[in-house]
Amino acid sequence: MEVIGKSVIRKEALDKVTGRAMFTHDFHTVPMLSGQMLISPYGHAKIVGIDTTEAGQVPGVRAILAGERFPLTGEAIRDRPPLAVDKVRYHGEPVALVVADTPVQAKKAADLIKVQYELLPMVNSPTQAFEKGAPLVHERLGEYKKEEDSHPVPGTNIATLIKIRKGNMEKGWAESETVVEASFSFAPSDHAAMETRCATAEIMPDGTTIIMTSSQAPFMVKRLIADYFDVDLGKIIVRTPLVGGAYGGKAPVQLEVLAYLGSRAVGGKPVKVLNSREEDIITSPCHIGLDAVVKLGAGLNGKIQVAEIRYLWDGGAYSDKAIDVTRSGAVDCTGPYNIENVWCDSYCMYTNHPYASPFRGFSHSELSFAIERTMDILAQKLNMDRLELRYINAIMPGNTTPTRVPLNKSNVGNLRKCIEQVRELIHWGEGPVKEVNNRLIRVKGVSCSWKTSTIDTDAPSGVILTFNRDGSINLMSGVIEIGTGTKTILAQILAERLKMDVDNIHVRMEVDTQTTPEHWKTVASKGTFMGGRAVLKAAEDVIHQLKEVAACVLRAPKEDLEIAGSRVFIRDDPSIGLHFKDLASGYKYPNGQTIGGQIIGRGSYILRHLTHLDPETGAGKPGPEWTVAAYGVEIEFDRRDYTYRLIKACTVVDIGKVMNEKAALGQVMGAMSMGLAFAGRETFYFDELGRVLNPQLRTYRPLRYGENPEYLVGFVETPQIDGPYGARGVGEHGLMGMPGALGNALSVAARVSLHHLPLIPELIWKAKEASM
Repeated sequence: MEVIGKSVIRKEALDKVTGRAMFTHDFHTVPMLSGQMLISPYGHAKIVGIDTTEAGQVPGVRAILAGERFPLTGEAIRDRPPLAVDKVRYHGEPVALVVADTPVQAKKAADLIKVQYELLPMVNSPTQAFEKGAPLVHERLGEYKKEEDSHPVPGTNIATLIKIRKGNMEKGWAESETVVEASFSFAPSDHAAMETRCATAEIMPDGTTIIMTSSQAPFMVKRLIADYFDVDLGKIIVRTPLVGGAYGGKAPVQLEVLAYLGSRAVGGKPVKVLNSREEDIITSPCHIGLDAVVKLGAGLNGKIQVAEIRYLWDGGAYSDKAIDVTRSGAVDCTGPYNIENVWCDSYCMYTNHPYASPFRGFSHSELSFAIERTMDILAQKLNMDRLELRYINAIMPGNTTPTRVPLNKSNVGNLRKCIEQVRELIHWGEGPVKEVNNRLIRVKGVSCSWKTSTIDTDAPSGVILTFNRDGSINLMSGVIEIGTGTKTILAQILAERLKMDVDNIHVRMEVDTQTTPEHWKTVASKGTFMGGRAVLKAAEDVIHQLKEVAACVLRAPKEDLEIAGSRVFIRDDPSIGLHFKDLASGYKYPNGQTIGGQIIGRGSYILRHLTHLDPETGAGKPGPEWTVAAYGVEIEFDRRDYTYRLIKACTVVDIGKVMNEKAALGQVMGAMSMGLAFAGRETFYFDELGRVLNPQLRTYRPLRYGENPEYLVGFVETPQIDGPYGARGVGEHGLMGMPGALGNALSVAARVSLHHLPLIPELIWKAKEASM
């Protein structure tokens, strides 16, 4: 291949490194009013009264929205008021919105709003929410509008329950000679994207609503705003420029609703709502938490016979995307292992925490921590090599998933080959433990993961190609450039198919829902797969049109024509041909007559053969493929003070086909860094009132520069037959196994089984003390 697999420089790279790149907050019309939220200082409290008198007297204030009942919002269940009414359900929940001429005026007025609260009992964990008699987060749960595949349980804190029932549990336990069971937990955390969330809205005199937003899902914004407020869908235009990181946190719709309401309150004038860093951490959707119980039964040879699992997901105060995460966690509940007998209950629980959204990996890094720690506990009990246990049980073609989907070489790849590469890269054969001195010890931990994409069964992606008069091509796709480089890969796919220079393909980065073909959402590592399929179809359309015109001009059958180098020529005599620039706008003969016309290519793709899950058994096909990966982490552990240093981190993914080598390496390494930070330090600390105690980057600690280990990345290429040039998505997979691998390494190093995240020295010390 000429372009696929090469390290092509990203199309937006120059703008980003020179600072010319424009993000949502960089766009500013005149006038542009500012919206400022007043947020709840408590996790659960009744709103007794709101006094906006003093705030309304601040110069520049145009409107104050508070105490008004707007339509309920939310994707799976309509359970969330845009502004809290009657009570607040999480620390950071918007209670009022001030619209003023400037951000300073809006902030001053918001600070003067007086809200009287009456504290209510807290629900501070999903386990507490699950207990009989727990305070109810939503007393009227049974009255909400919901989607068909959401299953709330009125009178409880259960937003939904997804069941997986596969095989015969009695048979599985009967055949198990060794049984292990363990519980795991971690609190919600943040996505910590560089760009905080931002949205602007303007309602034109004719009713057209223009929204600009830093969203991963502008077409979903369009649909939901129309649905929530009964607005004509065709009169809503959503624009999204470059997005400065998202990781799932910008898939939900929140600030867009507030910006729309703010604009509506001031006669349609443009209003911008921008999160501060603190607001971005606690007000907008967060990374989900989890309490899990995993029980495995195996033979003495290490073959796992049965798995019984309960996941209690911390969906927070509102269900929104947490229900989808709960479903995704159920679908791949066992990790990438062939287990014939599976019982899993995956609950989405309401708590008085910030409400959850997807996080890079869509539940899989979270569940993988629980599964992979249990795998190590099983290996220890069997006195078996930890990597060998995973090799023996690795999911393979011919096996079935927990939802009973038959697997083959194309849709699952080769996990055993990934494990073998990890074994070599981290020198597992030298032993997982190495004494440095009386105080320090070096330890290696391993893990595996897999992931499918539980997305809408009718999720579409479209592409439009137009030509410039110099023969270059403009590529328009609804995929959002969130930092993944996906749009550059789409250009590579087109260049490969048309056999032309990728520099002659111009990619439109901004998405406009009025003019850009729809792409469902830029989530789930599906941009390359779905957008790439649409690009290939559009390329075929262009090829057909070019050959139609060229065949007339060159007086040759279409079948004899070839396309390469921005030319259409006769296959057996390439000297006879025409450049794209001579054909793309119609061919003009010397006498002035013209044939053909402007060539516009179009292509679309929609996921096929996907089904909903059976509500009682979980049977169904939720996604097109399962990408597998294996991981290793090496640490240097101080046995005296329980501190540790990250030495090496390794990931091997069956990527199907490497599309852009450096982009793939960057994606995986960046994901590994996020995974290690999630595992080792990132978390929300809550007090007894449900308040997040560390809502700044000073106290909420991602990995800092200099703290990263040496990253080792490998790829296995087992083509996914229906993927573009055999490619699978890879954006999330470097992250998913890091928490499990780090937890396994530290458990060996500290000689205590660690079951909670983040893995900070204090937690290790407490676990060690408790075990004595």
